[in-house]
Amino acid sequence: MRRAAGGGVRDGELDERVRRVRIGIDTGGTFTDVVAVDEQTGELVTTKTPSTPDDPANGFMIGVTRALDLLGVDGTAVSSVAHGTTVATNQLLEGKVGRLGLITSEGYEFLLEIARQSVPDGYGNSYFWVKPDRIVSLDRVRTVRGRLDFRGGELRPFDIEQAREVARWFREQDITAIGVCFLHSYADPSHEQAMRAILAVEHPDAIVSLSSDVLREYREYERAVTTLVDAAVKPKVAAYVAGLARRLHEFAPGVPFSIMRSNGGVLSAEEVVHQPITTVLSGPAAGALGAGLIAQRAGYERVLTLDGGGTSTDVSVVLDGEPTLTTEGSIGRFPSKIPMIDVVTVGAGGGSIAWISPEGTLKIGPRSAGAVPGPMCYPDGGTEPTVTDAHVVLGRIPPHLLGGEIPLSEDAARDGLTKLAAELGLAVEPCASGILEISAWNQANALRQVTVKRGLDVRDFTMVTFGGSGSLLACRLIDILALPAVLVPLDPGNTSAYGLLTVDARCDYVQTAVSRHRDLPLAAVVATYAELRDRAAAALHREGFPAAEQRFLRTADLRYFGQAFEVRVPVADGDIDHRAADAVAAAFHEAHRALYGYDFAGDERQQVEWVNLRVTGVGPIRRPEPREIRSGDGRPHGARTGERPVWFEAAYSPARIYDRSLLRAGDVVAGPAVLEEFGSTIPVHPGFSAVVDRFGNVLLTRSPPSGGGG
Repeated sequence: MRRAAGGGVRDGELDERVRRVRIGIDTGGTFTDVVAVDEQTGELVTTKTPSTPDDPANGFMIGVTRALDLLGVDGTAVSSVAHGTTVATNQLLEGKVGRLGLITSEGYEFLLEIARQSVPDGYGNSYFWVKPDRIVSLDRVRTVRGRLDFRGGELRPFDIEQAREVARWFREQDITAIGVCFLHSYADPSHEQAMRAILAVEHPDAIVSLSSDVLREYREYERAVTTLVDAAVKPKVAAYVAGLARRLHEFAPGVPFSIMRSNGGVLSAEEVVHQPITTVLSGPAAGALGAGLIAQRAGYERVLTLDGGGTSTDVSVVLDGEPTLTTEGSIGRFPSKIPMIDVVTVGAGGGSIAWISPEGTLKIGPRSAGAVPGPMCYPDGGTEPTVTDAHVVLGRIPPHLLGGEIPLSEDAARDGLTKLAAELGLAVEPCASGILEISAWNQANALRQVTVKRGLDVRDFTMVTFGGSGSLLACRLIDILALPAVLVPLDPGNTSAYGLLTVDARCDYVQTAVSRHRDLPLAAVVATYAELRDRAAAALHREGFPAAEQRFLRTADLRYFGQAFEVRVPVADGDIDHRAADAVAAAFHEAHRALYGYDFAGDERQQVEWVNLRVTGVGPIRRPEPREIRSGDGRPHGARTGERPVWFEAAYSPARIYDRSLLRAGDVVAGPAVLEEFGSTIPVHPGFSAVVDRFGNVLLTRSPPSGGGG
């Protein structure tokens, strides 16, 4: 029913000390994962519980209570709670943005209609592609007179009377979620702030997002859409976070409660409701950070992360323990230029539904059975076969989940697959195998998007798989992508929740300041960085970090004059003089060559242009220390629990079954085998081997070392 990991203490040993417990909790589409660590002893426990989509707070509190029960404490011991959520993500993926309104500068009412000229799949698709509906239809766009230039100088004053008329119109239309995006407001927010003040008087029920608060960066289309996305998710995120905070306060009064952000940091729940767009990749970000840290401690600096859940699979790249970041991401069909971990999501989770297209081909996802009703094999499962049902029929997962808490019916899964197989003219096992093969290729294609499309060689990376379904296709992915190895952490189903205990507080601030490098106004650059640093310091102070603990990272976005997009490079600490600026330009040339294969270093004809200045404030936290497991003799006899037929490749093979929690460091398991644990399963295909390292991680490789079996 639940699972404890890590060391323990003798009864009564902690009677004289105050217990302080930090909790990380990740709510997914199917399960809610919880990790708790005792800050005094380092004892770490994990548990999972089915998510409760109708009221996510129920699954959240059940998970918290179970974790505390495992440690033998109550709510008074909780020192902090960090949470990863998919509320904003799911709302945007489903396209449920509600009735939004946009207020923009006079003459720019067609801003969203014009958008960008990019066409999916290239311009060869331009004859067939139909531009999707805008996030705000033209009839809900209103303009106000007033104009700034790109430096913030006022060319035309803000028309207060027209602004009042616009505010009244939105009130009469009962449009309460409104984005405000005036031209060049990144340089001077005064016109947008005046609009907000008028809305507060004329339309007090309005939920307002200003582009100068959300994204002080040029490119009006992306800035407008990002602002509107923020306004769209504000009501739901605010209600969700407020509900959780209320339930948590009743259970553990006054406990600090923070939310994972897309940039790889956390922010207090009180602040997040004012910046909800920063949570759109909350869950995937936590998983990438946790997996990156686990891999780094195991000795791997260049890794791919694959988070396989019940609804989807998220993949990313981690270099030297740090996930790669981007500001060119999108969620669903909505571009969002906020800093976010570069994650690609594909609808290939355990609950992804297998179906036949009108053309008669087998498809997997993106529709998912989720937690309710769940796969057909669940006690009250759905009516359509899923990836999990295919695994059950082929014997690759045990006849239960969560240590027996969720029994699985092979008969129900087989009935559903029999009907699907009959439509395809296949036997049940080849049909189930085909479902897994398509799912594996879907995941492989997502991994290629974060590597090959970014100029990286996928063969140079070790992959870390986690999540409840993350390791189920690991061996097949090794073959498809020619990966050297796959690392599966202990309790992989809880890696995202574990990541929440390793996350620093982070806040990002940006200011567009376009200037050519040879004419760079150093004094203005210094002043802008100082202002951004002050804003970051104030945010960290509100989060409770004293000045002595705060860290600040400076970066800049540069490009060659005439280019449309920039490359971000670090800006070293210290004074910014001509030598320091030249070092930044040199770093840009190097980064440009690494990304695109060429640069113009030394060519005076091609000038470098500075575009955006950025500061990230970091409030560091203490991470749980890893614990080593006991050493074995390389032969895992004591962990073997039985044997069953498992379908690998094109036939059943007698596979040895092992309880992963009983494996020791140095143990080697040769396939065919299945490693089972509380929240996940690792099928080891014939011709593969699994080696356990000193931290309990399992390393899967294609060529088995000597030994094994047992």
